[in-house]
Amino acid sequence: MRTIDFAPLYRSVVGFDRLASLIETASAADATGYPPYNIERTDENAYRIEIAVAGFRPDELNIEVRENRLTVSGRKAANDEARTYLHRGLAARDFERRFQLADYIVVADADLADGLLSISLKREIPDALKPRRIEINTTVQPELLQAEKAA
Repeated sequence: MRTIDFAPLYRSVVGFDRLASLIETASAADATGYPPYNIERTDENAYRIEIAVAGFRPDELNIEVRENRLTVSGRKAANDEARTYLHRGLAARDFERRFQLADYIVVADADLADGLLSISLKREIPDALKPRRIEINTTVQPELLQAEKAA
């Protein structure tokens, strides 16, 4: 497995530490791939993350957002029933899946149906950062106004 040291990048650039941190986080991606998920763009400013959580109840799942990082975790409750499996193909292990969110992305809601946890995200750009049109004022010089009247 390859590892990349980003320490020289931190020493040679100013103000890009968050970008370097994102690259470092992406390079250390979760190798297990469990649970599988989809990320879908549903609108210009809306996204949906669907995570396959078959066998988990809503009280066994936790969704948390902290500092632009969405963390979804599942902790299976202890099963008191004594079961004898001939084949166990359904994963019942705990998991934690992290997603780095862009600026101004907020979690709108979450639904659990048919074994899929759907998390809706939307981009809410503050009004101060939205583009706005500036009207241009014109000042007519008196000699131009007189020339137009004379013509």
